[in-house]
Amino acid sequence: MMIRRDRAMTAVAVMLDIAFHAGRGEEVTGGAEVAGRLGAARRGIEPVFQALSRAGLLDSLRGPNGGYRLGRRPRDISLSEVVAAVTENEAEPGDPAGRLQAAVVAPLWQEMSDLLRERLAGLTLEDLLRRAQAAGLKRPASEPLNFAI
Repeated sequence: MMIRRDRAMTAVAVMLDIAFHAGRGEEVTGGAEVAGRLGAARRGIEPVFQALSRAGLLDSLRGPNGGYRLGRRPRDISLSEVVAAVTENEAEPGDPAGRLQAAVVAPLWQEMSDLLRERLAGLTLEDLLRRAQAAGLKRPASEPLNFAI
C-alpha cells in the first residue's frame, strides 16, 4: 500500500499537537483548537480525528469541556501506527499508464513507501516531542483554575 502524504502528515501533525498541548493526562484539547493551530479547517480534518480515535490512538471526551487526549503514552505510539490509522482503508492508486512507468516508476514509489513505513516504525511521538524541545519549543504549562472571589 502506498502512503498518501497529505493524510499521513495531517495525522502525525494532529497527534503531535495533542501530545504537545494535552498529552495523556487529564488535560484535553479541542478539535477546533488543534485545527486552528494547524491552519486547517475543523471539518476537513474531522475524518483524521475519527480514524485516530477508532484506532485507539486518541481518547475523545464529549461535552462542554471535551476534546482529545492521547490514548496511550507518547513513547508507546509509533508514527507507523498513526499513518496506518488514516491510510488503511484508502483505495490503491490505479496502474500507471505505459510500460516504462509500470516497470520503473511504480516499483520506485513502492520502494520509497516501504522505506518510509520502516522509518516511521522506528519513531514515536515521544521522539517528536524531544525534537520540539530541542528546537526550543516549550510545552504550555497548565495552570490550576482558581475560582476564589
